[in-house]
Amino acid sequence: MRSANSGWTAARGCGPRRRGRGRGRPWRRPPRSRTPGRPASACCSGVPLERRRASGWVTRHNERVTTTSADSGRSRARAGGARRRGKGSTALASERREHLVRLAAELFAEKGYQATTVRNIADEAGILSGSLYHHFDSKESIVDEILAGFFNEITVSYQAVLDRGESPRDTIAGLVRVAFGSLEPHRAAITVMQNDWNYLKGMDRFSYLNKSEDEVEKMWVDTLSAGQKDGLFRDDLDPKLTYRMIRDTIWVAVRWFKPGGRLDAQGLADHYLKVMFDGINLH
Repeated sequence: MRSANSGWTAARGCGPRRRGRGRGRPWRRPPRSRTPGRPASACCSGVPLERRRASGWVTRHNERVTTTSADSGRSRARAGGARRRGKGSTALASERREHLVRLAAELFAEKGYQATTVRNIADEAGILSGSLYHHFDSKESIVDEILAGFFNEITVSYQAVLDRGESPRDTIAGLVRVAFGSLEPHRAAITVMQNDWNYLKGMDRFSYLNKSEDEVEKMWVDTLSAGQKDGLFRDDLDPKLTYRMIRDTIWVAVRWFKPGGRLDAQGLADHYLKVMFDGINLH
């Protein structure tokens, strides 16, 4: 006859007892298996934990982020690669933008600003019109960059001549040389100024053109006035009118001056200074 509680015992046991789970010997969870491929010594408790972590033997299982030394190295390498790619992409975009500005400047100089469309610029660059708007929000932004770059550079160059503190005659000669020296690198910008100045300066966006021109004019007029006071220049000439005649005769040369011809820009400046200071009459 079965014991009264034998059914309860069988249901409770549901199979053979696990070894070591008797009353006198409490059951323990089997140890976790070591990482495949790791040497037994890597997981032994005789090696300090921090040393094992530093060597990459163990991971930080119980911490918020689980990494190994090798993982950290790979993460740093990936981050470095991403930064390098980011810098490369930025440089490429900058070069592309400069290329588009040069193409647009040539078209503005050839066809005129008003006659040149965004599609003309995109076709010249070999891209879709929509792609141009990744770099510029409008055609006005492009010509703005062209003219602002020209005025910034020539104003700095003029100021460098003034800062030399030379005589008014030598200063005027230096300003003339700077102006002629800008004909080649800024040919398109100067041509746009010649052709579209009145149209552009009437737009609010280009109000700075008048301010920039006033700043440049003051440099020349003050120098001419100083030369008159020093007795170097004729005092019966209007300094402002004299400057504007000098300015326009220099800028109009952009239409016929050919780099690589008989005279370079400085040779042209030398000839101009002879005519300006000495005239064409025999003395």
